[in-house]
Amino acid sequence: MRKNVVLMIMVLAAGFLAGGGGFLGGTVALAAEAQARGAYYCPMHPQITSDRKGSCSICGMDLIKNEPEPEMTAPATEQTARKILYYRNPMNPAVTSPVPTKDSMGMDYVPVYEEPQGAPQGVPVNESKQQLIGVKKALVQKRPLTVEILSVGKVAYDPELYVAQEEYVQALKAVAATRDSALMAIREQSAGLLAAAEKKLMQSGMSQAEISALKKSGAAQDGLYSAGNSGKAWVYITVYEYELGLVKEGQKVAVNTEAYPGEVFPGQIVALTPVVNAESRSLRVRSEVADPAGKLKPEMFVNAKLVIDLGEKLAVPAEAVMDSGLRKIVYVVKNDRFAAREVVLGPKAGEYYEVLSGVNEGEAVVTSGNFLIDAESKLKGSI
Repeated sequence: MRKNVVLMIMVLAAGFLAGGGGFLGGTVALAAEAQARGAYYCPMHPQITSDRKGSCSICGMDLIKNEPEPEMTAPATEQTARKILYYRNPMNPAVTSPVPTKDSMGMDYVPVYEEPQGAPQGVPVNESKQQLIGVKKALVQKRPLTVEILSVGKVAYDPELYVAQEEYVQALKAVAATRDSALMAIREQSAGLLAAAEKKLMQSGMSQAEISALKKSGAAQDGLYSAGNSGKAWVYITVYEYELGLVKEGQKVAVNTEAYPGEVFPGQIVALTPVVNAESRSLRVRSEVADPAGKLKPEMFVNAKLVIDLGEKLAVPAEAVMDSGLRKIVYVVKNDRFAAREVVLGPKAGEYYEVLSGVNEGEAVVTSGNFLIDAESKLKGSI
């Protein structure tokens, strides 16, 4: 706990240093001079040094080994020969400008140079500092992923759909009755009524397979409002817009209700309505579940769970992802250098995200301490 507090103080102090604080600048110079005298030093009191491991006589914090960081920038003569890509706000590296300018406090933007080919990428963080901030890593690799969608719904009571089915059945009979009519206008009128009835069924959420079954049976489903003697019930489930890519006809669903604790009614998705609700950004999905005892009553509220197997996909731990709202970042580790990488992710499956692009199989990413690595990266980039 004490180390975390100390570390936050160090980050704030470094932030003032990046802003050009003269007092802290002198302190850092003093610290560098003091550290040169010993192999170990206190990160909070750099004047306390030692040639062996121990603890600080002031704060009691463990001394850390004095390991010089690799140079972050090229020499001035080399920088002048490199192309300037853009200029970056010294206090907020996310704010850039194509031309030299100043921020609201009058500070000059920092030039960002084009890196030479083969130059190491990312910010260097030595092993001692990694241990201090608790860096943990994991490999990007393929894993079997399963997504669970938890939602709510209610047992169907849809008289409009039942009426639409009856209209379709009657239109089928009219087409059959006028098939041999000598008047083409009558045949065309019957065919038009059938097409309109079929379109109404599709808009009501019936799939093409269900319409074909209705056409074959020639009778509207009498179990539309409740299970009745059919042993099955229709259940409407709410699925949100961002989940639509995962839900398909034929997928399994499990339904339960507070009225019958511990009892599960298994079924499957039979149709998705074609229109998204503009207010809730959700879609009504119709499922058919087993209900041999007729326990599910019309308009009864239920809980629903869909388990979707994505198969084996390239995955990254969820802890490794930093979501800024505009983009998603992971820190890739190679030879103690930490490079930010923008990634495109698929759905979240438990503790992992499916990776669509951005990182490759076998690369190591930071799963703990990534926020501090990010702060270190931005700080050194500003300096």
